[in-house]
Amino acid sequence: MGGCYSSPSITTTRPPPKSLFLLPSTADSDDETEIPSRCSSMVAPISPKSPVSVLSNPASIVDFHRQYRLGRELGRGEFGVTRLCSDVETGRALACKTISKRRLRSAVDVADVRREVEIMRHLPPHPNLVRFVDAYEDQDSVHLVMELCEGGELFDRIVARGHYSERAAAIVVNTIMEVVQVCHKHGVIHRDLKPENFLFLNKSEDSPLKAIDFGLSVFFEPGEQFSEIVGSPYYMAPEVLKRNYGPEVDVWSAGIILYILLCGVPPFWADSDEGIAQAIIRSVIDFNREPWPKVSQNAKDLVKHMLDPNPNTRFTAQQVLEHPWLQNASSAPNIPLGEAVRSRLKQFLVMNKFKKKALRVVADQLPSEEINGIIQMFNMMDEDKNGNLTFEELQEGFHKIGHPVPEPDIRMLLEAADTDGNGTLDCDEFLTVSLHLRKVNSEQHLPQAFNYFDKNGSGYIEIDELREALGDSHLDPNDKVVREIISDVDMDKDGKISYHEFEAMMKSGTDWRNASRQYSRAFYNTLSRKLLKEASKPPRPVEHGNGVKFSI
Repeated sequence: MGGCYSSPSITTTRPPPKSLFLLPSTADSDDETEIPSRCSSMVAPISPKSPVSVLSNPASIVDFHRQYRLGRELGRGEFGVTRLCSDVETGRALACKTISKRRLRSAVDVADVRREVEIMRHLPPHPNLVRFVDAYEDQDSVHLVMELCEGGELFDRIVARGHYSERAAAIVVNTIMEVVQVCHKHGVIHRDLKPENFLFLNKSEDSPLKAIDFGLSVFFEPGEQFSEIVGSPYYMAPEVLKRNYGPEVDVWSAGIILYILLCGVPPFWADSDEGIAQAIIRSVIDFNREPWPKVSQNAKDLVKHMLDPNPNTRFTAQQVLEHPWLQNASSAPNIPLGEAVRSRLKQFLVMNKFKKKALRVVADQLPSEEINGIIQMFNMMDEDKNGNLTFEELQEGFHKIGHPVPEPDIRMLLEAADTDGNGTLDCDEFLTVSLHLRKVNSEQHLPQAFNYFDKNGSGYIEIDELREALGDSHLDPNDKVVREIISDVDMDKDGKISYHEFEAMMKSGTDWRNASRQYSRAFYNTLSRKLLKEASKPPRPVEHGNGVKFSI
């Protein structure tokens, strides 16, 4: 992609089209051929039998085996596994990302790994960048040794809290923007900024936050534009979808994170790929719903400038850091906005009552050995043996099993799982939430769960059947809640729930935070294909180079 470039401010010289979507010239075809992501189908695959040299200057693999000892698995990605790694001489704990060469199926994959290492070596030491130690290569794998971050993901803290106060959000965004600035000054676009790619060094509240993943990052030169659709759906800038973008995309992604920090949900989201893409293209920011009326004007002003759909007028990293809201972060309002988020959580939980009941039915079908461990944990936590877990028993129980949980997290768990609203968790509620967290919704048990609700065997769950199954005396006598549940699950809007719709509900959570983890190249293929069809309806395509531009 060319060399690197160091400058305190970088601007593009080739502005992206304001209302055009650049795609390969397939307008005349109406088939469902997938549009390749990251050009993988245009590159000859690598023969698995031939050894491939990935790194341009790897450290000695002999030194790697002599110096480090690999331990337990910490995480798993598309190409490899990250494990705990200890320095044999000093005992210092590190992390080692091992990338299997067998998974590098094309020259593009090899180039991606090589570039990731080059970027991590190229970026200077910074308190908010994970410290890179070295890269090693043997015949089967590439090993990247780096600083160990044990404090968990920023994503998980957002999920646990529901939101951040303005002061805490300002501190987090200031950190993220310092990472963006150092990347841009050194000629690097991150291209995948999202809460999951920031880890806390340790579990303390004031732990440093570290950017950890440069797998999609790229070197750039002034004015250089890119066309690959890469990144994560909710955090993509509109010009990425239009396939003509530069470093400004990182500021947009950071703006999405800021919005989420302040209210708990992303600004542009939908239940389908094309819905997400269209919302991003429209770029209409909603500041009316709670808790935005309580958020300061300074915070909302910064969000607007970071989520400016025009990359030429969007704030640069330097302008964001100089904004009054970040400059005065220590005096930003520290008033909890939890009531609004709690209200939204309750709405989500009401809608999800059906799914929770279905999970309980699934639990009835599972072999006893699969649920005995959960029941044993419940009994261990239930100190007074009255069949209900109080807040204090949950707190003490997590401490006993060596996994202390912060008070706000326990309260959120209790509120989410307490379906009967009595302030405690019985064994069924504890089992249901545990199954939900473990994602136990096995396909082999879903038909049985569906049949539990479909009492008359019609092949559909109808309103009377759902009302009876939920059996809640608190339900609206006019069936408002039941009708809302059916409306949310009923994709074809025929007023009843088919097995296909039931299965989709059980497999895909309704929460954007679950969906944002489901990174899939199918997203890009789908949105490109569907936006292409949508865009090609009113206007006539105009040939442009190797592709076709469409108005949208």
